[in-house]
Amino acid sequence: MKRIILWIFLMLTFFVVMALSPAISEKGYILISMGDKIIELTIVSACIMLTLLFISLIFLLKIFGTISRFSFNTWNKIAFANRRRALKDFNRGIAAFILDDHQQAEHLLAKAAEPSMFTRTAYLMAAAASSKQSLRSNTTHYLSLLAQEDHTVKTSGLESILVTIKLLMLQEDFTQARTIIDEHHKHIGHDARLLSLEIELSLHEQRFNYVIEQLVSARKQKTITDEKIAQWEVIAFYGAFSDTIRQESNDSLAQMWQKLARKLKQRESILLAYCQVLAEHKITEPLNKILLPVIKKGVDDAFLQKIRQLPISATDELMSAVQKHLHHDPHSGKWLSCLANLAAKAQQLPMAEKAFNSLVNLEDKQYDSIDLLTFSHVLELQGEYKKANQVLNKIVAQADNLNNNALAINNGNQEK
Repeated sequence: MKRIILWIFLMLTFFVVMALSPAISEKGYILISMGDKIIELTIVSACIMLTLLFISLIFLLKIFGTISRFSFNTWNKIAFANRRRALKDFNRGIAAFILDDHQQAEHLLAKAAEPSMFTRTAYLMAAAASSKQSLRSNTTHYLSLLAQEDHTVKTSGLESILVTIKLLMLQEDFTQARTIIDEHHKHIGHDARLLSLEIELSLHEQRFNYVIEQLVSARKQKTITDEKIAQWEVIAFYGAFSDTIRQESNDSLAQMWQKLARKLKQRESILLAYCQVLAEHKITEPLNKILLPVIKKGVDDAFLQKIRQLPISATDELMSAVQKHLHHDPHSGKWLSCLANLAAKAQQLPMAEKAFNSLVNLEDKQYDSIDLLTFSHVLELQGEYKKANQVLNKIVAQADNLNNNALAINNGNQEK
């Protein structure tokens, strides 16, 4: 609007000057001297020429602006066309990854990595997508491209580094994973996710005593669950106990156990790891010293169930304690299961079969898949293959029921 008004004003000025110029009697003169040349103009002619020059200049500037703007837009479209396509592919790749279309996600993200300017993120997600498809060679390729990028927290962010470490561990490239973790070791005490990866990698490296030290920090992290810590504790303490008895002696193992804080000895995961090592090396007396009080009290049902999985060889004292409980309560599924499993470990097959038969014939179902598997094995060792297959079929039927129940619950939740 302003431009239109300006043009109208200029045009009106021009025509007014042209109209008034004949009426002016004293025209006046302007002399311009340039060297030997002298230019003589009237004031009216000078005004007209300046007005025309001004109008021409504005017109030329308008034409030049239009041409330059057109040229810049055209150049911009040509120059950044690849980047725009790459950004489109990058966004489509992320959407495909979210929709679990990992093949399409890998293709789009790998294609968009370089031109999209989101190189690190694109290669990370392409590696994750190929890992989901179990394409190890593709994942290794993307990770090798990532290795050429900057790994600092400032430039790539800690989350990006965490994903890289996870992918390297999935690829079993533990050396490279260790290198990256060590480069960012100062963040371990401040980030629970990096601490978790450090513990898992250290367990693979069999640095069990180091992991035991790190578990103190892990327990202070609110985002790490007690179940996860218990899993780490079992592996770490079992490994430390095994290393001690293998590299040193039984006495060294006993001393190591005695040096543990009372609070640690009372943790079920650590106690079971110690019992596992004692049972594997047939160290009966210390093992019975731990297990007999548990059996005699008979109140810790969860621990009693886990005793069934220990490779105990000398079970006479333990079975005697269990039989005393059965004398008072012969229809107890808990004690029948415990006796049957202990008898099976001691190779007292007839006693084990009798106890298992009593267990599976109780009115209320008080057995589980561990009982059935051991029962089947006992029958097989005695040559009763038909009965063993019947027991195994029970396990299959039990598993099918569990799957059907889980499916029904899932469908119910979806309907809600």
